[in-house]
Amino acid sequence: MDTSPSALLRALLPKLPFVAKTALWHTLWLSPTSTKWDLRTEITVNIIRSLLDSPGPTPLSKQQRWSLKDPGIKGRMWVSKVTLPRPEEDDIRSVLADAIDTLKGAGGVYPTPAVVPVEAEWTGYRAHVRHDRPRLDLSEAQHYQRLMSEVTSPVTLIYLHGGAHYMMDPSSHRIPVSRLAHLTNGRCLSVRYRLSPQNPFPCALLDAFQTYLSLLYPPLGSFHEPVVANNIVLAGDSAGGNLALALVQLILEINRSSTRASVAFHGQSIQLPLPLPAGVANSCPWVDLSRCMPSILSNAQYDYLPPPKGPDTVSRLPHDEIWPTDPPRGDLYCDLSMLDHPLVSPLAAEDWAKSCPMFFSCGEEMLADEGKAVASLAARQGVTVIWEQYEAMPHCFPILLEQLEAGRKAVKNWAAFCSKVAGGSDNKLETTGTWYAAKTCKETAVDVRSLALYSREEVAERMSTTIHARMQGREGEAKILPKV
Repeated sequence: MDTSPSALLRALLPKLPFVAKTALWHTLWLSPTSTKWDLRTEITVNIIRSLLDSPGPTPLSKQQRWSLKDPGIKGRMWVSKVTLPRPEEDDIRSVLADAIDTLKGAGGVYPTPAVVPVEAEWTGYRAHVRHDRPRLDLSEAQHYQRLMSEVTSPVTLIYLHGGAHYMMDPSSHRIPVSRLAHLTNGRCLSVRYRLSPQNPFPCALLDAFQTYLSLLYPPLGSFHEPVVANNIVLAGDSAGGNLALALVQLILEINRSSTRASVAFHGQSIQLPLPLPAGVANSCPWVDLSRCMPSILSNAQYDYLPPPKGPDTVSRLPHDEIWPTDPPRGDLYCDLSMLDHPLVSPLAAEDWAKSCPMFFSCGEEMLADEGKAVASLAARQGVTVIWEQYEAMPHCFPILLEQLEAGRKAVKNWAAFCSKVAGGSDNKLETTGTWYAAKTCKETAVDVRSLALYSREEVAERMSTTIHARMQGREGEAKILPKV
């Protein structure tokens, strides 16, 4: 993503009258969020909202290309680019397909994905340099050695970036990922998983699964030594949080239902059951691709994601080389028949028992209700869950609004969870829920087990109704496709 001053200036210059109006309304207490946001937050959120809800939709390929512009590597981060080779064996694809079929019941259409090499970036914190210090001219192996020389903790994060499954990559998330590495004193492997719509479900999940196994059982020539599961945390934001939870659910399902004794991977025989990671840590995860929960509408005033549009006003993306697909598909990520599959929408998962500990951090955002439902169900099934919600904060606020106390606290707590579960701490985690008040971050305890607004049966009915409406063309987009 191009975040250079010139690019930002080109984007913001036409918005100056809008910025002035926003500032005036905030100053005069005429904005509905004046009491909850400072002026900088008001301007930031409203600018992003205006960009995403512009009248003329941009072709999908142009959005994707824009989000993939590499801003370069500089400052306080070590980055070592690697490619995880594809295994000669086909077992990981087979066990994934078995799990999908077991969980989907009757119906549901999905393609068989190829197993491919997976690109990723080892990311760590580079101390004692200026923020504009250029990257050293070293080999990738040497960059990894320099990175590891500053790592003092066993914490290893697999980071899955956000971007609605069709945008962004590790280069867009280097700053927040390096911050997590700094706060945990560990290292992060940021995954360049395959993007939709060119690579629909389950391609990205297969890439995440291959990455996890590659940490546990490194292919020949890997920079890293084997990493024990107790030191690995799956982390992600937005769509990356979706993939992280889906990967946990995949491992749980393999362990529950697979009749295999082992899985072949790069000449090694991995015995089942598979080890779970130490934890899964998500910021603002998108866990319901059907978009059926009430906060999609009720929390719209605090978010920059445009609210749902009616069937007569929903915008349609212009045709280009990547959309619509051939054959046509009702959703960028998957066939509409798969939207309520637990590995597509973790909201649909019915069984989280025996999962690793979970961390959820979100704002008072449009995706809040779906996260509450997953966290609440997991806690009721005996999983250790840490739930944090920040009043009046928008989607992905820890990344976008890092200057706020809420943003700083959310990132600090995100990293602290990773350190506790994967850093060898003897402190046993307990399920806790916390509501943080706007501006002050005053804490109020909440009961995680009672967060859910609906029963499992009611959630399933809402998902089914929404999916049916989309199939019939009666429902506008809820988490509307960004038009940037």
